Amino acid sequence: MASVKAHGPHPGHENHLCYLHNMGVLDADVEGFKSLVKDAKFLCKRCGRAAAEAENLCDPIKL
Repeated sequence: MASVKAHGPHPGHENHLCYLHNMGVLDADVEGFKSLVKDAKFLCKRCGRAAAEAENLCDPIKL
């Protein structure tokens, strides 16, 4: 899934699930979004979302 180029509250935010959701990626590309959360290994301490890679969360902790 291609990342959206934008400025966020911290580096890499344009690749985080919270940002992608707010930008409508879930609605536009369900399969791409699912690929980011499938077999989740990390949980975001800020929003509670889970992702396969830590780089897709703002404040990840290992599950």
